[in-house]
Amino acid sequence: MVSKKIAVLPGDGIGPEVCRQAVKVLEAVAERFDHHFDLSSHLMGACAIDATGNPLPDETLEACRTADAVLLGAIGDPKYDNDPAAKVRPEQGLLRLRKELGLFANIRPVTAYDVLLAHSPLKKERIQGTDMVIFRELTGGIYFGEKGRTDDGEGAYDHCTYSRSEIRRIAHLAFQAAAGRRQHLTLVDKANVLETSRLWREEVREMAAQYPEVTVDYLFVDNAAMQVILNPTQFDVILTENMFGDIISDEASVIAGSMGLLPSASIGEAVALFEPIHGSYPQAKGKGIANPIAAILSAAMLLEHLELTAEAALVREAVDEALNNSVLTPELNPIAPYTTEEVGNYIAFWIADSNEKQWNKNNVEIGISTII
Repeated sequence: MVSKKIAVLPGDGIGPEVCRQAVKVLEAVAERFDHHFDLSSHLMGACAIDATGNPLPDETLEACRTADAVLLGAIGDPKYDNDPAAKVRPEQGLLRLRKELGLFANIRPVTAYDVLLAHSPLKKERIQGTDMVIFRELTGGIYFGEKGRTDDGEGAYDHCTYSRSEIRRIAHLAFQAAAGRRQHLTLVDKANVLETSRLWREEVREMAAQYPEVTVDYLFVDNAAMQVILNPTQFDVILTENMFGDIISDEASVIAGSMGLLPSASIGEAVALFEPIHGSYPQAKGKGIANPIAAILSAAMLLEHLELTAEAALVREAVDEALNNSVLTPELNPIAPYTTEEVGNYIAFWIADSNEKQWNKNNVEIGISTII
């Protein structure tokens, strides 16, 4: 029996709702495979500020440090977003958590599901077959460089710095992923202008010799942003620095047709964190309309990280069943929508009982099934 310790940070807005469904799926996996997951819930974000004054309480940080993996819902609240004078903000908790856990690599898979192509604002013929993974460096660059205002108050600055070691550690992960996929890696930089980008390109070119099976090409970030829209199927693994990765990965999210479909992982030396890429979406809080699939697929990435590959594959198979049978929340199924909980129930039930192919799908469809 596998036994793992998982820290759960439900967070703010719709975070607790979608996180609850991901936990339900993990519990179904544990039951199906006779595993034990020690799942403990902790405060982070606006809810933590309200309760303790700290967006990342020490107890939460310690729980994350001692866990095998961390599952996060979402953080953020309008009362902080709309207050420019706020000294403490929910996002400070996430940035500190990334720093304290050394979460240096953000990994975002982007898939165009055939049954949902019509939901993307992009043309079907452009996006069909898209299957890429974006590796974004997470703890360096302009977001973490020295920043400030000039003495006269008339100017501001944000320094972008990178070391060779910071580049190498994420580049190795990206090369390894490409080697196990379609053996194609694209470095996105701005080496015609930025010295940091030239350092990235030097390191990746040197490292390519260690992965002769991987074809490497290079795109300036402005061209890459255009190519993600014009021809996303050309990409397999994209590797890039922090700010470029932030922009490119959010841009790529429109390919799937909903941010509620896209999971992510943030990998460190010892602990990894898994979360849907959508925000806290406070307008939907408590309405049962939030799409839990990104959170559930984040749980699948968590399982894969723990080397539970068959379990992760089963979760993805269950998600495919939900997509193919239109068991979806309103933004993807406006005519006959399901609630957040019903989608989670459907997927968890399929995982627990997928050997029993004769279960009564009609009961689930009309919402009368007592699942998990």
